[in-house]
Formats: sequence, structure tokens, C-alpha cells
Amino acid sequence: MRRFETYKAISRESGFTLIELVIVITIISILAGIGVGFITQSIMGFISMSRRAELVDTAENALRRMQRDVRQALPNSIRIDGTGKILELLNTTAGGRYRGKGPGDILDLTGDDSSFDVIGQLNTAPSVGQSVVVYNISATGTAGNAYSGNNRTGVGAGSTATSVNLNPAFKFPLGSPFQRFFIVDEAVTYFCDTDTTARTLTRYAGYTITNPQPTSALGAGSLMADKVSACSFTYDSGTFKRSGMVTLDLTIEEEGEQVHLLQQIHVSNAP
Repeated sequence: MRRFETYKAISRESGFTLIELVIVITIISILAGIGVGFITQSIMGFISMSRRAELVDTAENALRRMQRDVRQALPNSIRIDGTGKILELLNTTAGGRYRGKGPGDILDLTGDDSSFDVIGQLNTAPSVGQSVVVYNISATGTAGNAYSGNNRTGVGAGSTATSVNLNPAFKFPLGSPFQRFFIVDEAVTYFCDTDTTARTLTRYAGYTITNPQPTSALGAGSLMADKVSACSFTYDSGTFKRSGMVTLDLTIEEEGEQVHLLQQIHVSNAP
């Protein structure tokens, strides 16, 4: 009988009281809250990092494409409007030296000429629809400016990597001191619209080359970047002996995340 009472007393003392349960639940709730905070913070950090990486990738791809176009630009053809948000250039596909003295087919600068030999060989043969430019020294005015067309004429049929035909026959006003010529296929414009409803950087190409610089969209373009909150283009033309410098400044922003990239590109302007 005594043994049973002792066992019964021990059994009553081995359970949890209500106060102990409340304390345990409270501690577990506190630990759970701390754990959720850490997990939430980690998830939000991962989301922010992913968003930032996507913005960086978008900006880098846009600037990389612009850099490639700027490096292929016809010397002295880069021009930027007064707002610093529109950059235009003439894209070259090839360049070489024309024959200025015989023997062979020289480029006659004294009158209209219809063909000339290439010293060496071009990487690719020029084609109809492209243009030949000689001694481009300015992106404005009418002298030595390929936009105005006074030193630019069309490529004729039958041109090869070693001989270029001109259509129409043309008299270039000035010869290049280095006997250089360039093949241009199209004009290219980058238009940055930071309006709150647009916020885009767009590339336009294949439009008609004109002396006045375009100041608005040129039909259907290719979207280079969206979510653009700020951008600016500047250009130091340098000299014939010193390279010019194009500076591209682009900021992309989304949901509080912001990426700001600056790209500087050296440009050779020796005509």
C-alpha cells in the first residue's frame, strides 16, 4: 500500500504545469520570430541581388552594343544633340587606301571618276546600296561632311575587294593625305528617352542619311534598355593626331534598385 502511494506521488510530479507550457510556447514563438526574420531578410537580399544583377546585365549589354558601333563609326561622323540624349554616327563596313598614282586605276580627283583600285585588299567586297566616303573631316556644315553628301557617293555594281566602282561617277572635293577611303552602309542613332512613361534607350538604323541630325524617333527601332532613369552622351572630337573620346553615362532603376554605368570609348578620327 505504501509503495502504491509513493508511485502515485511521483507520477503527479513528472508532468508540466500550465506556467511551464506558457513559458515554453513563448520561447518557441520568440525563436520562430527571430528565425523568420533571418529567413525573410535572406530572401529579400537574394531578390535584391538578382534584380541588381539583371539591371547590370541590361546596362552592360546596351553599352557594349553602343561601344561596338562607336568603334566602327566613320571618322568625324559622331554627333550628339544639344540635350546629350541623342547620338548619331555613320557605320563603316570596310576601309582601305585608294590608288592615287599609276600604274593602275587611280582615283581621279580632278573630275568625275567611276572607279579606282584598292591598294592591298578589302576584307569584304562593297555592295550596291553602300557608300564610298573620302576625307570626312566634319559632322556639321557642308565641307567634308558625309551627312551632307559632298564627299560621299554610291557603290557601283561589280565592285570587288580590290576594285571599287562608283555610281554615280563622282568628283571628291578633297583627297585624303593618307589616300584613305571608307565604305559606309547606314546611319545609326541612339535615342535615350527618360520620360516617366518611356524610360528607354533605343537604337535606330537604316534610315535616310540627312545633314540635319534627327531629333526624334525614326520609325521602329530596337530596344537596347528599359527602366532608364538617366542617361547622357558626350563627345570630345580630339584632333587628327589625337583620338577623340565618347562618354556614355547610363542609369537604370527598378523598385529602388539602381545601377549606374559609365563607359568611355576612344575614337580614331584620322580621315
